[in-house]
Amino acid sequence: MTAVSPTTSEDEPILSLRGMSKSFGAIQALVDVSLDIYPGEVVAIVGDNGAGKSTLVKILAGVHPATSGTITHYGDDVTLANPADSRDLGIAIVFQDLALCDNLDVVSNLFLGRELGLRAMDEVEMEQRTWELLRQLSAKIPSVRTPVAGLSGGQRQTVAIARSLIGNPSIVVLDEPTAALGVAQTAEVLNLIEHLRERGHGIVLVSHNMADVQAVADRVVVLRLGRNNGDFAVADVTYEDIIAAITGATDNAVTRRATLQGAIFTRAQEGLSS
Repeated sequence: MTAVSPTTSEDEPILSLRGMSKSFGAIQALVDVSLDIYPGEVVAIVGDNGAGKSTLVKILAGVHPATSGTITHYGDDVTLANPADSRDLGIAIVFQDLALCDNLDVVSNLFLGRELGLRAMDEVEMEQRTWELLRQLSAKIPSVRTPVAGLSGGQRQTVAIARSLIGNPSIVVLDEPTAALGVAQTAEVLNLIEHLRERGHGIVLVSHNMADVQAVADRVVVLRLGRNNGDFAVADVTYEDIIAAITGATDNAVTRRATLQGAIFTRAQEGLSS
C-alpha cells in the first residue's frame, strides 16, 4: 500500500469545485459553493444543521449530481454523475454510519466486494495486507480476526477509514468521524487523521466539534444556509470567529446595533478631544 506523495497547499489542488449549486425541487440546498482540496492538507467543512454539509459530501460521493457548477481534477473538467465516477477519481467517503458488517471480522470488512484470489479467496494475503495497512496508520486493533461487533467506537472508525484506503485514494472524506466517541477514542481517530495527512491524502473533515477541527485541520470552510460564509486558515482564526461565521453573528441586528453604538461613541470621544 503506497502513500500519496505529500505536498503543500501552494501546489495545484487535487479537486476544485466552483459555483456548485444543488436544488431539490423548490429547495436550494447549495448555492454557488466553492471548495479546493489540496494534497497533504486537512480542510474542515463546518456549519449548522441544514447548512448543506451533507449535500456537499454526497456531491463528492457522486450520490447527488450537482444542479450546476464545475468540478476540476488537477485542472481537467470532470463530472461526478455517480459513485463510480467518484471512486475512479480517487475519492473515498467514510459516512457517519460507517456501513460496516458487524458479523464479519476486520479482514472481511476491509475486502468485502474486493476479495483477493482467482478461484478461491486468498485469506492469507488479505490478512497480511490488512495488518500492513493498520501498521501504517498506527491503528490499535488487537486482532484482525475479531468481529467488528466486538470493537470499540474508535476501532470501528479505524476499520472504516482503513477500508476506504484499499484503493489508495487521493482524497478521503470523513463525515462526523468523532460523533458519539469518548475522549480516548476521539484522540485515536484524530491521530489517524494526522497519519492520513502525513501520507499525502487530501482530507475533508465534516464536523460539528470545533475542538477537533482546531486540533487537526489546516483550513476551515464555513457553510451557512447553503452558501460559503468563510474560508479560514486555522492558525489565523479564533474559535469565536468560526462560530460567528457559522451562526451569522457578524451580520445580525444585535451586531449591527453594537457596531453603530461603538461608532457613535468614537465620534463623541473625538468631538470631546478636539
